[in-house]
Amino acid sequence: MTGDIFIELSLIIIAGVFVSGIFSILKQPSIIGYILTGILVGPAVFNLVPSPDSHTTLATLGVSILLFMVGLHLNPQSLKEVGKVATITGIFQVMSTIGLGLLISNLFGFSLIQASYIAVGITFSSTIIIMKLVSDKDELDSLYGRISIGILIFQDIIAMLALLLVASFTGSSNWIIGFSEVALQAVGLITLFFFIGKYFLPKLMSYIAKSQEYLLFFSIGWLLAIAVTFHFFNLSIEVGALMAGITLSMSPFKQEISSKMKILRDFFVFLFFVVLGEQITFGSVANYIWPLIGISLFVLIVKPLLIMGSLGALGYRKRTSFFTGVSMAQISEFSLILAGAGLALGHISSDIVSFLTIIGLITIAISSYMIMHTNKLYNFLSPFLNIFEKKAKTKFEHENINRKNVYDAIIFGSDRTGFEIMDAFKKKKNKFLVVDFNPDIINDLRKKGINCAYGDAEDMELLSELKLDKAKIVVITFPSMDTNLLLLKTALNRNKNAIIICTAQQSAEALNLYERGASYVIMPHHISGRHTSLMIQEHGFNSKKFITEKNKHIKHLKKRQNFDIKN
Repeated sequence: MTGDIFIELSLIIIAGVFVSGIFSILKQPSIIGYILTGILVGPAVFNLVPSPDSHTTLATLGVSILLFMVGLHLNPQSLKEVGKVATITGIFQVMSTIGLGLLISNLFGFSLIQASYIAVGITFSSTIIIMKLVSDKDELDSLYGRISIGILIFQDIIAMLALLLVASFTGSSNWIIGFSEVALQAVGLITLFFFIGKYFLPKLMSYIAKSQEYLLFFSIGWLLAIAVTFHFFNLSIEVGALMAGITLSMSPFKQEISSKMKILRDFFVFLFFVVLGEQITFGSVANYIWPLIGISLFVLIVKPLLIMGSLGALGYRKRTSFFTGVSMAQISEFSLILAGAGLALGHISSDIVSFLTIIGLITIAISSYMIMHTNKLYNFLSPFLNIFEKKAKTKFEHENINRKNVYDAIIFGSDRTGFEIMDAFKKKKNKFLVVDFNPDIINDLRKKGINCAYGDAEDMELLSELKLDKAKIVVITFPSMDTNLLLLKTALNRNKNAIIICTAQQSAEALNLYERGASYVIMPHHISGRHTSLMIQEHGFNSKKFITEKNKHIKHLKKRQNFDIKN
């Protein structure tokens, strides 16, 4: 038996290496390759793994590790940091998606209980997909990236409640009593582990972290201990795994833990999507062809539109709304976990689980391409998205640019780099304008009396209103290469004598910008390293001089903290 599992797992990995290699050469999303690997080795095609049930334990461990890693990035404080926008948008998206999902599922002839599982299942978006693909684009710290993560946090909380609700149907004939019992147990365990995570673990971790090897071993043990505890109380193992990650997210060593477990995470991302592909059976697809098409289109189109409408109403530009909506255009791993729980309870049949799994395959595959090519999609659809800015423009009419004003400098983006540059211009008493597409930042700048304009840096209508031909210097602090190239080209066309400062993350990008005419390219990581090397050259091993530098830095950090612009 052990040999059979070893051979099957070996075949899966070998097939995955081959398929993923082809996808890498073709520059296609690796996740699609993983799912295709599962389909190829599974019963739907070559049936190389005739006993997929033997992978259940491994898949459960894999999902637990994935959700543990998700929990590591869901510090309870992070919901405050993203502000009310993620909560408001999350509430609207969840409620509207469940309501419309129930209606559409009923129209396709599903029973109420089946429609309920489908509606809740298509509500959640995949944390794994979004974190991986948006991170691959180096845009997790962008405005839409932060909003997306905030919405995911809210969705994960609702998903936990949904799993608890399903668990309440066991052990009691009255589901209200059952849910109350489960909820009390869950609240008790979550409160206990939250207390341990906040007050006990940080002190313990300072000793554990002295050994990097033991830090990894302890983290895995902590994950399994909490997951088993939740299972002992008839609660979801997956919720326990997520809670284990959340408790360690409050530790100062969460980055080290995340780094240590990255290899495990990458392997289990592969395994999770391979198992997903294995579970797909196409025998009953013919009976659900129209529901599959209709509900998949709902997830890919209507769900993003709901998010875009909510963000537009809150005052965000169409670009931010579009990028956030597109990132959410798939169903979640929680959806499949929830469907599996419903199958175990006899609420739904295996056909419905396969139905949701195929929707997952379709939406994950298509949304992966959408996320990777969001800029091209936006450029094509931008003229049709103005409806999502009507309320935003009304809300920020006072931000319309005064055409009579001429500025020495125009700064695109008021993030960390932008703050330093604004400070420099203020000291030199230069007249400058800040352009940003985050309405919260614009409100903050206005309160401090700083000239600002609310708008998307890629909006040609906005750029035409700016007096770029009169500006002596243009500074672009956005990390997106496409945005830098567009603004660089536009600024040089208007004013060939202007100093244009761009931002790049990689050396190849910086060289490209220099070739296109940039006066200087900011590379944040390189600059910080160069600054440190210059200090070492200047101060040598003189600890007193480093303490002086430290005190200057602390004074500067407090000044920035008082400025209180949240990025």
